[in-house]
Amino acid sequence: MKLVLYSGGQQKSNHRLHRALVSLARKNRKKERKNKPLKLTYLPFCGDDSEIFFRRIMRRYRSHGVKQFFCLALDQPHAREEIAEALSSDIIYLAGGNTFYFLKHLRETGMLKKLSEFAKQGGVLAGLSAGALIMSPTVKLAADKGLGPDENEVGVRNFKGMGLFRFEFSPHFEPTRRQIEAHLAYSKKTEHPVYAVEDGGGIVIDGKSLSLFGRGRIFRRGKVHSD
Repeated sequence: MKLVLYSGGQQKSNHRLHRALVSLARKNRKKERKNKPLKLTYLPFCGDDSEIFFRRIMRRYRSHGVKQFFCLALDQPHAREEIAEALSSDIIYLAGGNTFYFLKHLRETGMLKKLSEFAKQGGVLAGLSAGALIMSPTVKLAADKGLGPDENEVGVRNFKGMGLFRFEFSPHFEPTRRQIEAHLAYSKKTEHPVYAVEDGGGIVIDGKSLSLFGRGRIFRRGKVHSD
């Protein structure tokens, strides 16, 4: 699989992840598509104000060589009718936002399963913050009181994510005493290691290769490991 997990933030160092993402997509293309323009689909967590963020995405990735763009807000009417268009992309990018609202609509539209298949069949999948967390085996991290949980106003009870890798991704990590203690406590409650990454960084997965961009910590069973 080819995955890019963004922590977030507006740091210039994110450009390394942008380049890595586009490079994965170019490397991934079959011979008959080598000369066709790269296409990226943007999945916002909700339709409200999504056009503003979509324009930012287009500006950002045009500078890295992406030429075609599509936006699909899954909480909008007729979203199911446009899923096939999204899946025809070289890259699908899951935005940040409220983890539970996003997960609810990914699941209800059938897109959660289709994205897993897209990634397993070689499509390039990127996620920012909540979008990356949803690729994890579980999103329980987003419900943990010690870690500053997202509001679960939509009543999600099934916290299972896509399970595209065997760890949990924790974005926006800051190496403060409070956050370290909160991650240590959470790591005692989960069977998975927790990769906590500071803003401006992320993780790139290319097949069996995993690369950390920026700084972070790995928390496992109440212990912490440096990046």
